[in-house]
Amino acid sequence: MISTLAAFMTKEVRHILRDRQTLTVLLLMPLVQVVLFGYALRSDVRDVRLAIVDPSPDYASLSLRERFEAANRFRIVAVAPTMQAIEPLFKQGRADLAISIDPEFAPHLESREPARILIAVDASDPNTGSTMQAYARAVIMSYEQDFEANAKTPIQIIPQVRMRFNPTLESVNLFIPGLIALVLTLVSALMTAISLSREKERGTLEILLVSPLRPWQIIVGKVLPYLGLAFANVLTALLAAWLIFSVPFRGSVTLLLFESIIYSMVSLGLGVLVASLTSTQRVAMLVALLVTMLPSTLLSGMVFPLASMPRILQLLSNIVPAHWFIVIARGIMLKGVGLEHLWRETLVLVGMTLFFMAAAVKSFKARVA
Repeated sequence: MISTLAAFMTKEVRHILRDRQTLTVLLLMPLVQVVLFGYALRSDVRDVRLAIVDPSPDYASLSLRERFEAANRFRIVAVAPTMQAIEPLFKQGRADLAISIDPEFAPHLESREPARILIAVDASDPNTGSTMQAYARAVIMSYEQDFEANAKTPIQIIPQVRMRFNPTLESVNLFIPGLIALVLTLVSALMTAISLSREKERGTLEILLVSPLRPWQIIVGKVLPYLGLAFANVLTALLAAWLIFSVPFRGSVTLLLFESIIYSMVSLGLGVLVASLTSTQRVAMLVALLVTMLPSTLLSGMVFPLASMPRILQLLSNIVPAHWFIVIARGIMLKGVGLEHLWRETLVLVGMTLFFMAAAVKSFKARVA
């Protein structure tokens, strides 16, 4: 029995060594995983995009603004006289934090009256939101202590915090939109790659390639069932999010379903492309995991804030379809925004769909030739 097992194991090792694609992917996966996890798993928050509302600029408010500029955690993206001018930045995802300074900030400090500052935080990510408001409080407290030391009299600055879009700081409101993207990736890309590669191994796909059907017709016939399955999964996930977890839904259900179909088509195109470029089902599964599931988990902003990652990973996140879909899903579900704020992300997903589908069709044409 031991000799039989040893012979079976030896045969399997030889099979892996002969399959260069499998061997290459198996050798690359640990390296990619270690690098991605090492750089992406960050609990700190950096590059906080700060908007400042200063209706009556004076020496005290300008000094406070300089204090935020000097802090290495913040990047001022806008200065406006009213909060209404800052609201679109929150909805478009271009600002993480807003500081609204009292119009009578300097006079209140000089008269030893309480000076109020409003801290508005995008709490779509509750952990990041809590960290950002703690950073802002620390800067304000430091400014208060320095002002007291210079004036040699006690003053009082009262920061008031408002958590936007997720006031209860429920972590489930953060994860549900990301989980929808993960489920769609699993059903669309991974299952499509495995299914098509299995047909290649059995030889049934070769029969279709020499049939009168055109490559795009074969692809459409293969992906439509998975597109319908993905649509059903979105409905199930949204129903569970609403009934079980009470996730708020402030936007258009129709728009989210439309965006989900586009994202599913991106994932389907990627799955078809992986299947056409790999030789076996095993390699297709490994490659699909490497190029879809891993980036969708780490480089999409689903769990870890992208602003805390190195610049190279932030740039790489732009080619991860899940990154754009999660921005859309959170914007619709938590912020209630429409296509007027999400048109750029939608165009990116449409462009990715066209690219992957065209690449898959071209790859199939090459196989026919």
